[in-house]
Amino acid sequence: MNKTELVEAVAEKSGLTKKDAEKAISAVLDTVVDTLSKGDKVQLVGFGTFETRVHKERTNVNPVTKQKQIIPETTVPAFKPGKAFKDAVK
Repeated sequence: MNKTELVEAVAEKSGLTKKDAEKAISAVLDTVVDTLSKGDKVQLVGFGTFETRVHKERTNVNPVTKQKQIIPETTVPAFKPGKAFKDAVK
């Protein structure tokens, strides 16, 4: 399912127009991104938690040249599904 299909499904289930559903979905996604960029997490009970995780700095070896490379610490977004979500997908 892509964003257009999601907008159509939300509009159909909620009774909103497609334009209003798209605004609502965009607002939710923008809010999640803004919150994660500040280092906070978004917890939706029954659905899951959006959070950031830090990958520590590590050393890698190039298999061709055998040179060691340092991969810097990075912060990445992560999603942990809630129990109800996991049970529904089973």
